[in-house]
Amino acid sequence: MKVLLAMPDGLQHRMFDHDQLERLAALADVDVDVERTAPDLSALDDAELSAVDVLLTGWGSPLVDAAALARMPRLRAIVHTAGTIRFVVSPGVWERGDIVVTSATEANAVPVAEFALAQILLAGKRTLAQSARHREVRGKRREPLVGERVGNFRSVVGLIGASRIGRLVAEHLRRFDLEVLVSDPFVSAEEIAALGGRKVELDELFAGSDVVSLHAPDVPSTQGMITARLLASMPDGATFVNTARPALVDRDALRAELLSGRISAVLDVEDDLPADDPLWDVPTVLITPHIAGSQGNELRRMGESALEEVRRLAAGEPPRFPVDPQRLAVSA
Repeated sequence: MKVLLAMPDGLQHRMFDHDQLERLAALADVDVDVERTAPDLSALDDAELSAVDVLLTGWGSPLVDAAALARMPRLRAIVHTAGTIRFVVSPGVWERGDIVVTSATEANAVPVAEFALAQILLAGKRTLAQSARHREVRGKRREPLVGERVGNFRSVVGLIGASRIGRLVAEHLRRFDLEVLVSDPFVSAEEIAALGGRKVELDELFAGSDVVSLHAPDVPSTQGMITARLLASMPDGATFVNTARPALVDRDALRAELLSGRISAVLDVEDDLPADDPLWDVPTVLITPHIAGSQGNELRRMGESALEEVRRLAAGEPPRFPVDPQRLAVSA
């Protein structure tokens, strides 16, 4: 089975450690050069492409379009070491009908869920607001925040989306004395109950949650779903956590709420926030540079997932995490 690393130069050494690359090269019936990548499929000659059975792809990999497919008659699988396959897999791949596509989305969900869990628990303690007050008086004695909505005992956490990440977060939260509300139009009340949550509509979730954490995919149907009305219904002192995408939220409405100081936020997705945006200076807003997803050694978890898919293909076993083209409209 001929495997080609169709990815930018050096990416294989970020996604796989030395031992993982050795295991990949040593797989029975697998022919792969782990030190060579193909960042541009069009630059390869026909003889080499015609022998390829599996493409191992990642961030920045070339699009597998109709022209590339015509030169790879033996291609039977695209194993993606990252999450979304939208920028690698063209409609022509699905149209051909005989190519399996897998992704490492499940592996990438793990650190995002861990990050969300940490921020949810910190938000329950009103950490951002209390830190801001403490900094304001430079550590001088001051009464802490009080009230029913401070603390993590029987507080209410609202999860938007029972996605892979949303489900992992819900499972993590089962270990704590919290009530979990979940809003997802594609998941039944019974499924949500099995995760330890209660199915609700967005209106109830926003109005009744101490912390709201967003885990829906960025697809046309979800863009702008978090409206000004929903944000305005959040209780005073609540926290909004976004580890999904900014396009899902009315940014102007969120900015207005945050500048008022009425609510707090953890924003891990504002990669294009202008340098002069006033949110940078709001002490009750934590803005992180998209760190919830796999970082550093966590990339090797995605590499391990892809390595297992290649092993399964070589052994004639079904893939563990195949991408369902029928769900592309409702998944990232």
